[in-house]
Amino acid sequence: MIPYKDENPTVLPPYVTVGIIALNVLAWVFAQGLGSTVPLARSVCELGLVPGELLGTAAPGSGVQIARGLACVVDAEPRYITLFTSMFMHGGWLHLIGNMWFLWVFGNNIEDSMGHGKFAVFYLLSGLGAAAAQVLIDPDSIIPMVGASGAISGVMGGYILLYPHVRVYTLIPLGFYMTTAALPAYIMLGYWFVIQILGGLPSLAGTQRGGTAFMAHVGGFVVGLALVKLFETGEHRGRRRSFPSVRRAHGGFG
Repeated sequence: MIPYKDENPTVLPPYVTVGIIALNVLAWVFAQGLGSTVPLARSVCELGLVPGELLGTAAPGSGVQIARGLACVVDAEPRYITLFTSMFMHGGWLHLIGNMWFLWVFGNNIEDSMGHGKFAVFYLLSGLGAAAAQVLIDPDSIIPMVGASGAISGVMGGYILLYPHVRVYTLIPLGFYMTTAALPAYIMLGYWFVIQILGGLPSLAGTQRGGTAFMAHVGGFVVGLALVKLFETGEHRGRRRSFPSVRRAHGGFG
């Protein structure tokens, strides 16, 4: 399911959400060379998070091939800055576009719920929680982890808790046919969360592989659930008290 809008008006302009999207795009252009092979590989190796390097569990000098003729090599010293830089790196155009799309759909409402400054902190904490989950699940990994999806998962976790009954309009591909549906957020995001748990089961069994860092998504989502009401402003909490009943009054799921 691909969300494209929701029935959830905001009061505050989404300055931080737009700013985060801009930073990710700028990083893609200037640090990752718009996906060109060498700049992309260099950025993933140097700015991506390597669990085994961070914890010192991987042998210095060990590495993994990241592109033809190019490999990432583990440094002797951990690079803690990658806990943050990895949130702004991506592995390809679709990776970047997909993450920014989800952030655009859901981020403005979470920013509206807590204000600009607290949303920036909430976003970074969700990203750190996502990184911690992936590192704990796969502490010996030498595969670099990149992407904003862990932090955005925290945004989605916050959204499902604050706005469970808000209708989210989604595109649903059915083979060569595309249909649409308006679903309550708890169904759309709950389905997404279950998929992440199922996708992460192999890593729980100790299977190391590249691709999607599912447990980072799970970790970010849980952090978002845990923190969102602590960050929510009292003014927004007052607005939200009457919000769910208004949304349910529309009836049906579309």
